[in-house]
Amino acid sequence: QLQLVESGGGDAQAGGSLRLSCAASGRSFEGYIMGWFRQAPGKVREFVAAISGSGSHTYYVDSVKGRFTISRDNAKNTVYLQMNSLKPEDTAVYHCAACGGACRVYERSAYRYWGQGTQVAVSS
Repeated sequence: QLQLVESGGGDAQAGGSLRLSCAASGRSFEGYIMGWFRQAPGKVREFVAAISGSGSHTYYVDSVKGRFTISRDNAKNTVYLQMNSLKPEDTAVYHCAACGGACRVYERSAYRYWGQGTQVAVSS
C-alpha cells in the first residue's frame, strides 16, 4: 500500500515553469509505475505522464511532449514533474498515482493509489 502526497503547485505565468513533487510512503516504491494526471474544472481527469519503476521508460500525452519531464528518485520515494513553457490550458489540479503489476499506463482506471492533488494555475 502506498500513500502519495503532492507538492509544488502554484501560480505561474504563461511561458514559466513549475516543478511538482510526489512523495510516497510505503513499501516497494520501485515496483510501481508512477503517473501524473490532471483535472481541469468541468473536465475529466486526464493522463499527463508516467514513468516505469526503474525510470528507464517514460510516457507522455501529446500536448505536453517537449515541455514536461517526468522523473523519479527511488532512494527518496519521490516522483517529479518538471513543467516548462506552461500554457493557460495547463491549469488544473495535478494528481500523482501509482500502478502496480501489469499496467495500462494511459488509463486512469489502472492506477490503484492516488494523491489528493496540487493546484496549478497558469495565467496569460
